[in-house]
Formats: sequence, C-alpha cells, structure tokens
Amino acid sequence: MKSLGARLALLLLTAIVLVVITSSFVASLVMRGPKPESTMEPMARQLSILAKLAEADRAAAISAGVVIAAVPAGGHSDEPLSGFLMESLLRTGDPRPAIVSRQSASTTIASLRLPDGNWMVMPIPELGPPPGGWKILAGWLGLIITGSVLISIFAASKIMKPLRLLERASAEIGPDGTLPHVPETGPGEIRVTARALNELSARVKAATESRMRLVAAAGHDLRTPMTRMRLRAEFIKDDEDRQKWLADLEELDTIADSAIGLVREEISTDSLQCVRLDTIVADIVTELTSMSMAIKAGELQPVTICAGRLAVTRALRNLLINAATHGESATVAVTHTGDEAVVTINDSGPGIPEDRLSQVFEPFFRIDIARQRSFPGAGLGMAIAKEIISRFEGEITVRNRHPKGLEQVVSFKSRGDKLAAG
Repeated sequence: MKSLGARLALLLLTAIVLVVITSSFVASLVMRGPKPESTMEPMARQLSILAKLAEADRAAAISAGVVIAAVPAGGHSDEPLSGFLMESLLRTGDPRPAIVSRQSASTTIASLRLPDGNWMVMPIPELGPPPGGWKILAGWLGLIITGSVLISIFAASKIMKPLRLLERASAEIGPDGTLPHVPETGPGEIRVTARALNELSARVKAATESRMRLVAAAGHDLRTPMTRMRLRAEFIKDDEDRQKWLADLEELDTIADSAIGLVREEISTDSLQCVRLDTIVADIVTELTSMSMAIKAGELQPVTICAGRLAVTRALRNLLINAATHGESATVAVTHTGDEAVVTINDSGPGIPEDRLSQVFEPFFRIDIARQRSFPGAGLGMAIAKEIISRFEGEITVRNRHPKGLEQVVSFKSRGDKLAAG
C-alpha cells in the first residue's frame, strides 16, 4: 500500500474501529446482567413460598398458576444453576432438591420436589445475555466498520486534495518550467496551495524570459563589434595573422548564432503535424554524407510522430553532426517499439567519462577544455537538441558503449498511423 491516501484511510479506519471495539467491550462489562448467584436467592424465596403453598393447599396453588408434575421438567439440566438454587433454598431455610432445566435458548424451568414425591414446575426469568447476542454484536461491528470505511475514505480524500493538486500541477509543467493557471478556489488550504503554485510559475516564467532576453541581447550586441573587428582584420598585412583573426571572429559569430538559436528554440511554438521520422533521418543522412561526414543509415523502420518537422530535423542533425565530428563515424537507426519511435545513434569514438555524462546537455559543454578549439561549433548543439526533443514530449539518453563509442537514444511517442506520410 504505497498510496498516502490509502494509508491515511487505513489509519483512520483502524483508529475508529479500535475505539469502537474498546468502548463496546467496556460497555458490555458495565451493562451486563447480574451474576446468577447474586440474584438466585430472591428467586429461591419466591419458589419456596409457592412450594409451601402447593403443600398446604394444592388447589389454590394450581389456581395461582403452579404446575404440579410427577417428574421434573424436561430439557437440558443446567448443573451450575441447579446448585445455586439449592444453596439459596438452604439459606432460606427450605432445603429440598431442585433442578434447573433449559428447554430452549429463551426458556428456563425450575423444578422443586415436594414431600409427596411430585415436582413443582415453574418458569424462571432468563438471567444470561439475550439470545443471538453474538449476531447482534457482529451486525453492530459490521455497521461500524462499513461507516468507518466510508468516513475514512472521505476524510483521506479531503486531506489529500492539496497533495493531488500538487501532483496534477507537477504533471502539467511545460518544457519552459511553467504550469497552467491553477484555480484558487475551495477550502483555505487549497487556495493557499494554488496561490503558491501560481506565484511560483509566474516567477519561473519571468526568470526564464529574462534569461532568454539577456542571451538574445548579448548575441545580437556582439554582431556590431565583431563586424568592426572583421573590417579591421582585412587591413592586416600578414596573411597568416589575418586568417587567424578571421577564424576567431568566425568562431565568435558561430557562438552568437548558437546562443540566439537556443533562445529561439526555447520560445518556439511550432505547430504539430504528423511527420515520418524515418524519412527525416534518411534526408539528414543524405545531406551530411554529401558533406563528407562519416555517417551511414542502419535499419529505418517507417514510423510517424506528432511534432514540428523543422525543429525535429534540426535536433537530429545536431546529434548526428556531434556523433560524426567527435565520434569519428556514426550509424543511425529508426525502430518502432510498442507506442514509441526510437532513434539510435552509435559512434565509434572514445566516449565520455562516466562522471561527466550528466553534463553533455549543458550549454557550451566540452569534454576537453584544452582542446575545445579542435572542433568547430559553440558547444550548444546538444543543448538545442534536448530543448527541441523535450518540447515534443520526447526523451534523450546518452550512454557509453563497450569497448568504446557513445550511444544516443531518442524516443518519441508514435502514432497509430505509423505509415502516414510526413
């Protein structure tokens, strides 16, 4: 039982049932009838008087309702009650044989022997618990348990309502870290929780927009001084120095473009459409192969996903370029497993140290800082790819292969019409 609501309901139910059972037990001790030995003596006095009346005037006794029989009353003999009755008769000064018989659960008969050998037979009140007492107790406890279950479930649902609100809100968090507006209605605790979530979402959105504006502005503002520097570099007489200056400016320009591209992907709202993932991958492989990159296509199963075609193309192109550039050569495959479309990219490079695998999607991440100029690019390709994939509810994982190489696995939810045209 892992659900907190179920645990609360069980706790409430257990507490209620234990309290009721304890109180019922105490009530039964307090309210139960008197012990037979304490009430038998007054009854013995009454029976003794009737027996003496039957001895003195039998006709008057019979008219008073006394039954005279030759044998004691039938039924099961209750030895303890018979003993209590004879002891009570002895204390009242009228010792005589007596038998208490039970003819049914509600009928108890006392038989007192008369001097002439006959027996006076008289019913006596039932001193024990009422018949069917266990059935009444079981019904009582069943009713209490049923009511307790309903009350406990209702109380647990009320207690869990703020937590369910948090659960629903966390499930609706968008790729930008914000969540839809939560209605601030209901009990005070619910309103406070909803208000806190709305304020948190507003702050996250404001911080995200501020960061995006900062990055976009920085990338844009770099263009002017870079243009002036490029013009000045053209006047450098030494050809080698001039080429170094221009190469550095080109790298700065790439970094600025990548930063603006990352911001653009974070705020992009591309419309969704059904696209063939295998066709997109095949087109990318053809494009990069024509650029002399060591990339080849493996199995490309036809599968359709719901996403933005241009954005998904950009993300997968970045991943393949990264694999071909840093991994020496790469192989890509598209498979369809259950309701998932999976793109697997394997390269034959040295891989990534295990302690740094979690950093591969960070902006400007480089495996070897000292050699970061050995490869073109700004180090934002993986970050942009993850941003796009997450926006379309996809997932990407990166792990090392053995004995060497890196594996990138991208998965999207596929559509049933997996052979539809993209």
